[in-house]
Amino acid sequence: MPANTVQFEPWRGLNRLLVTLEQEDSGAWLRFLLAALGLSIAFALAIFSTAASQTGNTTATVLLASAALLMAAGVGLGTVPYLARRIAAKKVREALDFEVTRAGAIYAFTVLLVGFACLNTGNNLLYIILAAMLAAIMVSGLVSTLGLRGLELELRIPDHIFAGTDVPATICVRNGRRWTPSLSISAVPAEKFSKRKRWLWVATTFPVPPWRPPERQWLQLPDRKLRRVLVESSGVFHESAYFPLVLPGLQLQAEVRLRFRRRGRYQERFSLSTRFPFAFLVKTRRMALTREVLVYPELTNSEEMVELLPVLSGKCETYLRGQGTDLYRIREYLPEDSARHVDWKATAKSGALKVREFAREDERRLRVVFDNPVPGELNAPTYERMVSLVASAVWRLTQQNVFLSFVSQQFRAGGDVYGFLEYLATIAPADQPSVLEGLEGSTDYSLIFTAAKPGTIPANLWASGYFVFLK
Repeated sequence: MPANTVQFEPWRGLNRLLVTLEQEDSGAWLRFLLAALGLSIAFALAIFSTAASQTGNTTATVLLASAALLMAAGVGLGTVPYLARRIAAKKVREALDFEVTRAGAIYAFTVLLVGFACLNTGNNLLYIILAAMLAAIMVSGLVSTLGLRGLELELRIPDHIFAGTDVPATICVRNGRRWTPSLSISAVPAEKFSKRKRWLWVATTFPVPPWRPPERQWLQLPDRKLRRVLVESSGVFHESAYFPLVLPGLQLQAEVRLRFRRRGRYQERFSLSTRFPFAFLVKTRRMALTREVLVYPELTNSEEMVELLPVLSGKCETYLRGQGTDLYRIREYLPEDSARHVDWKATAKSGALKVREFAREDERRLRVVFDNPVPGELNAPTYERMVSLVASAVWRLTQQNVFLSFVSQQFRAGGDVYGFLEYLATIAPADQPSVLEGLEGSTDYSLIFTAAKPGTIPANLWASGYFVFLK
């Protein structure tokens, strides 16, 4: 073969195309190819319908025209919005979504009926009516899109939030445009349904033999079954706030209630939706809030918590001689005691000098020690219960004006209650040595939360601390 001859390789271009398709999103390409195929079939059916109409076959004309319109409508509703939402252009990259309302479905069915009549009769007036009805759908989508453009969403919430509690919040919607208002705007959750049933694999046991009662079965083998389970969404906003008119440059606000189910960091998403102008579509714009929300652990009223505080109060209450007003005890007189503390009634009864000893009035102090377990030492529910119990004890002791200091593997501070709650909000089991191994002594009484076994606790800690063991 001469050196200047170019060899034609027909498969090289096909291979390059396949590589390109693999690098891109295969789902989008599949939707595009299906849309092209569906429109081609719809066009062919329309041509055959015209040919059948010219031959006078009314039945074939109606069937072919109906199939063509249904095919085109299916492509338009199922494929085009999916592809449109994937456009990466900067100006249209906002997450827009829409939902056809009941009025919109009835209107679309009416449009199909008018379309059938146009194809069968060829009446120009029907074609004009069909064009006006289709134009109304386009105007509805365009006006609703313009109404959502330029809107800004802000959420105002308290600085300190505990999981599992209703939090009052304020949703603010601002129209950043200069001239045009926005009509019929609703702030709605990003997830449309708070509760729904899903098919999930659920852990169960397979008894052997299955016909015997549980106490007489030989084995309980691990098993999994596919069941329909009611699943709640992870969203924190399950209400809606309605703003009938948002004028240019102005801001409206509405009071709502949020509920954070779990501790941790949240970058919550909200949606602005509108049905304006004809309520054929519910156009939605999804927006992520710029502010990150940190949620503290849930405050619990469990039996452990109810029993802990009275026992702890009795153990950590330190009574010393002082100038307080709460009587601690009556004891024998000592040379260093003041004469004004002599209890003359007790002295007269006993025949020896007795003095009254009062409780110290200075602030109560307590050291909270959280021994974070290693991964696998506690299962997830027990660990969350441990974190919730620690946060609940800290918060309730703070409400009782107890000065707290905190010790953990990665946190040591005195009096910084909110700092310790922020630490608990994102804490997770870590592969670190136990904090009890090098825990130094303290004049404060200690409240120690640990998953360690009682036999591994250093002897010097038993006298100066109260232990809460979790397993």
